[in-house]
Amino acid sequence: MSSEKQIGTVGTGQRRRVRRSGFSMIELVIVVVIIGIIAAIALPRMSRGAAAAGDSALAQNLAILRNAVDLYQTEHGSTFPAAAEISDQLTTYTADDGTGKTAAKTATNIYGPYLRKIPPVTVGARKGQTGIGTADGATIGWIYDATAGTVTANVPDATLKDGAGKLYSAY
Repeated sequence: MSSEKQIGTVGTGQRRRVRRSGFSMIELVIVVVIIGIIAAIALPRMSRGAAAAGDSALAQNLAILRNAVDLYQTEHGSTFPAAAEISDQLTTYTADDGTGKTAAKTATNIYGPYLRKIPPVTVGARKGQTGIGTADGATIGWIYDATAGTVTANVPDATLKDGAGKLYSAY
């Protein structure tokens, strides 16, 4: 089977040959099958990677918040931020008693800020929320206990686990 076709004459008995180029149907089917196999292997791995990224980001954000609370406590005479004012107390300058929250450092507001902004929760029903509160709420991403200075992710479903099977409430 030749893929050449003779077309017309060029001169004295000479014929010009034109080659047809392209892929045969079998070659195209083989390429499509190979792409399908690669996709079947890669897609589940990529989706697991996205979930693991959310878990990792949650752990990092919790560490950042907990470190900020610990630093606040250290600089404010072993007092944790107040539950009602924690966002402001962590993101602005404050006096040694935690009052006077200002955006710029002043003679009395010399401590902080400990965070530029409150990081969002990266998993669960409150994903993307940055609010800090003492109980669950639609805009509350983090649950804060002012007596112990602990911060946890607001994941209303207490049975929700990460990719490794660890409860988010145990982070």
